[in-house]
Amino acid sequence: MAMHLLSIVGARPQFVKAAMIAAAVREHNGRVAPAARIRHTLVHTGQHYDKNLSDVFFHQLPLPKPKHHLGVGSGSHGKQTAAILERTERVLLKEQPDVAVVYGDTNSTVAGALAAAKLKIRIAHIEAGLRSFNRLMPEELNRVATDHLSDLLFCPTDTAVRNLKREGVTNGVFLAGDVMLDAVLSFRPLAQKSSRVISRLGFEADAYILLTIHRAENTDSVEQMAEVVELLVQMKRPTVFPIHPRTRHHLSRTPKLRTLHKALLRAGNMRIIDPVSYLDMLALESNARLVLTDSGGVQKEAYFLGVPCLTLRHQTEWTETLEGGWNRLVDAPSENTLPLLESLWARNGRRPKGNPNLSAFGDGQAARLTVSHLIQEVAGNGKKPA
Repeated sequence: MAMHLLSIVGARPQFVKAAMIAAAVREHNGRVAPAARIRHTLVHTGQHYDKNLSDVFFHQLPLPKPKHHLGVGSGSHGKQTAAILERTERVLLKEQPDVAVVYGDTNSTVAGALAAAKLKIRIAHIEAGLRSFNRLMPEELNRVATDHLSDLLFCPTDTAVRNLKREGVTNGVFLAGDVMLDAVLSFRPLAQKSSRVISRLGFEADAYILLTIHRAENTDSVEQMAEVVELLVQMKRPTVFPIHPRTRHHLSRTPKLRTLHKALLRAGNMRIIDPVSYLDMLALESNARLVLTDSGGVQKEAYFLGVPCLTLRHQTEWTETLEGGWNRLVDAPSENTLPLLESLWARNGRRPKGNPNLSAFGDGQAARLTVSHLIQEVAGNGKKPA
């Protein structure tokens, strides 16, 4: 009997991860008899609905068209999570998959996992075991809850496995490696060949900073956002800033931030653009001299690509990226942040040491290993017991 996987996605990083799983499923189906093929259904919650944060991924990546689009849109954490939970439950009742696959740490992740758990459907969590140990981060709450709901936990690193063990989670834990590393290794050559984003913006390789800001801990605090923008205004190096819709909203609509926003728009070094496609983002990351971000995915991709990164956060769930100083946690503003940025730009004594240790994230075969393990653990076993 063929196994039925149902992937629940709703945000930009999840599309990339699900694309690698979908590619591994197609590879498996191409070498087995029809009876042994995997049926893979994609559910798009609509958590990200901007075309540059959603639609473009279905054109550029090996991602099947969603069978179900829930259209939840934006909203408070409670409202959005509740809407995803309610609508995902209806889909799960209709589809009756053998396993629901959730990815990462968003509201789509935890709501999808909770809906499946209530219906006694097996849950597989891709990117399990990550911890920043900061319960003020919504993502941290989503990670912990999802891991403790899940039956199969696919960890990207040894650190993630150890985190779960400390919490008493040992059954169903599998060290698979990082599907995001799979994606970077697979698509970087294509991005370098096909993307024209750098020339279109009038920049040169190795001569700009790539900036991203979207985390709630920065954007939802007027005081913190003001401090971040003050740092950005002080920066003098050429900077590309693909701005997240949430960040643009807070900067333009919050009275206390409007003056700073205008100063940022006037800054001659700052090029503010709409969000870009995955391939364009890979090209921007690959060719940046330095990355400044609060994104978990971007700090990790910078590490994979050997680009120094400053992360505007107090903690990171990707502790491996701190090795050799490739990624550094910084406050904004801080009397040390701007000098550190300038030092990394100049590549003097503050530059990273050694090379990034990609083996800490697997060998680029995480999606294949995950699908293989799902087949072993789930196929033929039906629903999990009551």
